[in-house]
Amino acid sequence: MGSRVGRCRLGFLKGQALANKNGSGRGKGRWQSGFDVGPGTGGRSPWRFSLVIYAIGFIVLLVLLQGVFSSSPAGKTFTDFRQDVAAHRVKEVNISTDTITWTTNDGVTYKTTRIPDNDISALTDQMTKDGVEVKGEQPSALTGFLLQAGLYILLFAVIWFVVFRRMAGGGATALNLGKNRVKIYDRKEMKTTFGDVAGLDEAVEELKEIVEFLRYPKKYQRLGGRIPKGVLLLGPPGCGKTLLARAVAGEAAVPFFYMSGSEFVEMFVGLGAARVRELFNQAKEKAPCLVFLDELDTIGKSRAGALGGSFGAHDEREQTLNQLLVEMDGFDTSKGVIIMAATNRADVLDPALLRPGRFDRQVVVDRPDLRGREAILKVHSRGVAMDNSVDLHVLAARTPGFTGADLANVVNEAALLAARREKDSVGMDELEEAIDRVVAGLERKSRVLSEREKVRVAAHEMGHALVALRVKNIDPVHRVTIIPRGAGALGITMTRPLEDRYILTEPELKDRLAFAMGGRSAEEIVFGEISTGAQNDLQQATEIARAMVIEFGMSKKVGPVSFGQDGFRSAGGRPLFPGERPEISEETARIVDEEVAALLNEAHDRAVEILQRDQDLLQQLCVVLTEREVIEGQQLRRYVNGEEPIPNKEELQQEADERRVEEAAKAKDEPKFTGPDLIPSGVAEGAPTVEIPARPD
Repeated sequence: MGSRVGRCRLGFLKGQALANKNGSGRGKGRWQSGFDVGPGTGGRSPWRFSLVIYAIGFIVLLVLLQGVFSSSPAGKTFTDFRQDVAAHRVKEVNISTDTITWTTNDGVTYKTTRIPDNDISALTDQMTKDGVEVKGEQPSALTGFLLQAGLYILLFAVIWFVVFRRMAGGGATALNLGKNRVKIYDRKEMKTTFGDVAGLDEAVEELKEIVEFLRYPKKYQRLGGRIPKGVLLLGPPGCGKTLLARAVAGEAAVPFFYMSGSEFVEMFVGLGAARVRELFNQAKEKAPCLVFLDELDTIGKSRAGALGGSFGAHDEREQTLNQLLVEMDGFDTSKGVIIMAATNRADVLDPALLRPGRFDRQVVVDRPDLRGREAILKVHSRGVAMDNSVDLHVLAARTPGFTGADLANVVNEAALLAARREKDSVGMDELEEAIDRVVAGLERKSRVLSEREKVRVAAHEMGHALVALRVKNIDPVHRVTIIPRGAGALGITMTRPLEDRYILTEPELKDRLAFAMGGRSAEEIVFGEISTGAQNDLQQATEIARAMVIEFGMSKKVGPVSFGQDGFRSAGGRPLFPGERPEISEETARIVDEEVAALLNEAHDRAVEILQRDQDLLQQLCVVLTEREVIEGQQLRRYVNGEEPIPNKEELQQEADERRVEEAAKAKDEPKFTGPDLIPSGVAEGAPTVEIPARPD
């Protein structure tokens, strides 16, 4: 019904590109973050051509608007013009191909449209006899062309700037394909130190030597010592590999180059190798510095592939890897440049990349232990208003297997919950709920179970809990709930580890099998039938039993041998491919299946025996869990040990009625908010405020 899982996430420091040391030289303008919008990085300004286009457009606009804003003569008809000529009121006439403009004796200018195919020679002869000055005007060809084509010119100009120039800014032109997307952080921006790193004491000690070399390189060169050319950080996601690299750069106060392995690989062959060359050239210019390559497995995968060079090969990635090998092999560490890389898949890296002389120092960044988790919680709770009742040691004990990113997520979720509940500080309730969210998912109270299914889920979870309380090698029960969580968990029985465990004995594994079988066994005893709700329990129990037989050698019939993860993988976990024989025969596979079934049947019989002895207790506790939906581990132990009486149905019904009345009164007293402007502040006027320091992330 429920299981414990963990997730991770790692925050990342943002920054901006660092300018070059001087304003000239071969590296000028080549290390901006992303691609340039201009045509290149040479001496010519990228906006020079744009200014010419702007000037032409401005002139065209002036010509087009000239006729709009200039004063035009008053309009009249052609009949009015003939009448003025006949009345000898015309002083001057200007005739064009399509208009006639005349000025009267009073100095007023009029304009009319010339009638097409109309001969006005008689009018011009009469005006000449009357002494009127007659002029002819030919329209400008340039003006007509601009008036007709100006709209199209502006349209193409808009298309050019909006479409083509924007595409060029995305890095699709041949002029800027080779540009790196490296992010360079100045030493003034690197404020992360080893004080912001917790739970990684061994890794910090390993990297302090790198810091000393970046600060005082002559100290090691004086005795002929050579600092490792490359440092490879290995570990699961979210354990703090990138944070460690930033801390090294911040402690040494040197520029920090950051680039992901995926940014080297593009669709164009040879582009990744060019970016590797550019990266190392820029690093040499800014020495001493630290170059950090994240997700190295993207470009550092083995060139042999799974079954040889022709299977799973990638030419572009191999060229990038070859260039990286060449640069690191000839890289001179005396200049004070350290290459650091991080990956969570060290098993797929090329052997040439891990040999001495390249990444010859490997630092394992593993999941923190109990003391490390407590230290990490202290770091992430700096900027959070914690209640005095919060015990970080208890929280650290509840989170085995959590990474630093998981713990940061827990603290953040707890702060959000406290703010949602209108509290002034984060308490243990919010932190416990945040841990449950990370482990099992959100509560799905909207998923309403029928009364029949609710009773069955309660019996199932109580079977897990009672078996956990009766066997010797199971962690103490922390909470039993039948509130659905996550994608498919209808109920969860949570246990709280007392310490970190790295070795499990055979009795401990058998107790875990009995614990997994407790839910199914309880359904058999209470209802006399089984359901599909135990599918996840059976899956986990089968995995444990199979591992005991074929991996840990805990079967007398099979003997002390290991066949890999499932018998069809090698001892190192490598999957078998066509043409290879599995490491387990058909006869051995049959014996393995029999032994796995025997272990599961034995665990089932133990769970049934335990629950049959406590059948009355199981029935009573199922009723309590059905009504309350949640029972804490301490209260459950008091019920089982007889230290506290188990309430009957009448008492539970009375508790439910009182709870509903309290919830209704609370909902009535709470103000109904209609928008963000109506949300009241949680701090009273004049109340003292405390400035909380910011967290390192």
